[in-house]
Amino acid sequence: MKRQGTIERSTKETKIKATVDLDGTGAYDVATGIGFLDHMLEQLARHSLIDITLKAKGDLHIDFHHTTEDCGIVLGQAVAKALGDKQGITRYAGVHLPMDETLTRVAVDVSGRPYLIWKVAFPTPKIGDMDTELFREWFQAFAQNAGITLHIETLYGDNSHHIAETCFKGLARALRAAIAIDARQAGRVPSTKGTL
Repeated sequence: MKRQGTIERSTKETKIKATVDLDGTGAYDVATGIGFLDHMLEQLARHSLIDITLKAKGDLHIDFHHTTEDCGIVLGQAVAKALGDKQGITRYAGVHLPMDETLTRVAVDVSGRPYLIWKVAFPTPKIGDMDTELFREWFQAFAQNAGITLHIETLYGDNSHHIAETCFKGLARALRAAIAIDARQAGRVPSTKGTL
């Protein structure tokens, strides 16, 4: 069974199409109009081994908020669609992701119950042209729409670029493990309820 999903979303603020293949090789083709966000989504694909194609046109003349948030929404919905009924997945995973002076902890439950815990502080208000406050908006939108419980905490770090990158790479590695098929599950949904 192919675990793939495509979602299109069109509003007065953004027009976005995303396709994911959960069993890919980490290939990516991303163009949001926001250079640093493109870089982060490419890292997400590469380190999760989820193939991601995402094209966005947004109201960047206003600011980056709508495009960033809506990319999280669409990508989350595509992942949820690709997961289907979640039969056979590992479900839980966590990682400590280091990058130079920064260490971030990410834990994931592919539960169908969206929740974000965000304990991340940035020493600067921007990375390039992107407001650092927008990262929480992306992760919130992604978690809500993918239907995952997601805890992210930067334990320490001084460089805003490194902090943001560890959040995305940490999500990538935790998600990669959580959505992996567990042969011992024998195709069952990993819950005593029988559904996620």
